Amino acid sequence: MTLQLGILLALLCAFASNLAFFYKHRGASAVPQVSIAHPLRSAVDLWRSKWFAIGMLVGLAAWLLHVAALSLAPLSMVQAVVAGGVAMIAVMADRMFGLKVDRRQWWGLGLTAVGLVLLAITMPRTGDSHSAFSVTAMISFQGALLGVGALLVIGPRAANAHERHHGVALAAASGVLFGVCNVAVKALSGMVGDSGLMALVSPWTAVALVASAAAFYASARSLQDGGAVEVIAITGTAASICTIAGGIVVFSDPLPGDPVGIVAQAIAFLLVITASALTPAPRSALAPSAPAAAAA
Repeated sequence: MTLQLGILLALLCAFASNLAFFYKHRGASAVPQVSIAHPLRSAVDLWRSKWFAIGMLVGLAAWLLHVAALSLAPLSMVQAVVAGGVAMIAVMADRMFGLKVDRRQWWGLGLTAVGLVLLAITMPRTGDSHSAFSVTAMISFQGALLGVGALLVIGPRAANAHERHHGVALAAASGVLFGVCNVAVKALSGMVGDSGLMALVSPWTAVALVASAAAFYASARSLQDGGAVEVIAITGTAASICTIAGGIVVFSDPLPGDPVGIVAQAIAFLLVITASALTPAPRSALAPSAPAAAAA
């Protein structure tokens, strides 16, 4: 029952996270360009936007759901469900915003459904949330991700890449940084369960806070520089890949013991992640519109 509740919370998190991105994109598009040289001014500009503020509040609710899901289920399973949530954007656009969804979006939904079914069938049955981790593995994994995130932020700008390309790189960087935060939060959830709230006085709390702050600015700027559809899809996919990898590498999330199960689960993860990358919402869903305003 604990595992099933974790999966349900992950599904709710996916829905809320997608909704938050719709609102944050609308708000970020209406404010001055985010500048890391003026972080306080940029943050104030963003929060003064009604739509961005609403998106952040919805995103906070999604994050709380994510933390709750991580405390109840293995990290790789939770993030696979969240990754598949990118395909929900098509349903949200069709049902909530009255927009036409093309065949590509529905194919993505089909891939997601198959992937989630395979995951449910092949994941070993256990009530353990798998919060134990190797400190060495955690330091190595998180250090590597932070390095990749820094390269994605600095690289395109140093090479004078086109603004749109920089937006895509920032989207990937924000996804990687969200992955860093997710892995740190997973570790903290187990430590709090074992030692109480004093466990929050930990280096992993600092890592989570720094990564989430950096992801905030990178994500906001990516929504301004890049195309909304590609930015949302790339951010979600990068975060999912990094978090799922963290579950397996850092927390030793269980894999099936037989070859058939291992192959089936690998295919399941691939299907879900591929669906999250190939199933963007219709572009009109990401621009202010009368149906969207009515839904809001």
